[in-house]
Amino acid sequence: MEPIVYDRILLTIDADDPDANTKALRYAVTQAKEFNAELGVCSVLEGSDINIYDSLTPKKLDAKRTALNQVIEKYVEQARSFGIDKVTAMTSEGGDIDDEILDTIIPKFNPDLLVCGADKDGEHHFYSISVKLAKKAKISVIVVR
Repeated sequence: MEPIVYDRILLTIDADDPDANTKALRYAVTQAKEFNAELGVCSVLEGSDINIYDSLTPKKLDAKRTALNQVIEKYVEQARSFGIDKVTAMTSEGGDIDDEILDTIIPKFNPDLLVCGADKDGEHHFYSISVKLAKKAKISVIVVR
């Protein structure tokens, strides 16, 4: 039997759930270090976070993009401080978060493993992003609690 080896690990970040992000980051960097894998850190600017006014105001939209990029960069820096040299930051925006990750980010980064934090306090039980990703992804998915 051949061992499972991961070459590219993708970590999803929920800008609104730092506790889940930290736990998922710890798992992702541990695996990346173990396998000497490239780590991708991604998040999606949620369509529901962009109201009509914001979408028509370029400065508001740019501010939301900048804030999301700052969140992602924080986790990229933490991964680097853990000793992960190959780290890539990625963002996307638009529709459903799970669809953006599955249809845009995963094909672009081409990971073998997807790492997600569990929704805080069981929030969104029936439409949890991590559950949707685990059901729909064509790669292995780890949901870290």
